[in-house]
Amino acid sequence: MIFADNVMKHEIKRTYRYRLYPSEAQKAELARTFGCSRWVYNWALETKTKAYYQDEESLSFTDLSGRLTSKKKEEETEWLSEVSAVTLQQSLRNLNQAFTNFFEDRAEYPSFKSKKAGQTARYVGTAFGLSRREREAEAPPLEDAGTHQYPVESRASFRTE
Repeated sequence: MIFADNVMKHEIKRTYRYRLYPSEAQKAELARTFGCSRWVYNWALETKTKAYYQDEESLSFTDLSGRLTSKKKEEETEWLSEVSAVTLQQSLRNLNQAFTNFFEDRAEYPSFKSKKAGQTARYVGTAFGLSRREREAEAPPLEDAGTHQYPVESRASFRTE
């Protein structure tokens, strides 16, 4: 009988850093994404703050997400539909986390994002990969799949400096 009480298990964590050299078209797309993500964050912060002080209403992530969907359909903000909806939803999640940190005394009240600060956009795992139809068409049957491992990036973050 073997006991593993005295054996220390070490988990190795690895970090990979990548430097991207986007083409001019990709730079334009990233700039649009950064701008839209920043705009959504600032819009949601203003909307949530006004709702609390004027209407004495606390807006949740779900409320803001629904309002964002309506906002994307308006003529003056239809440009929000040109970028990935995943990054816009992530901006709402980032704001939600900022408020959580504020209410738990881990941070100051959330502030508006500036064009002059580092531009960021967060893509989560759902932003990458194949659609269900593509997976069904391209995936081998389960009995033929063997032990192939397909890496999935759970979260990617892009930043320009």
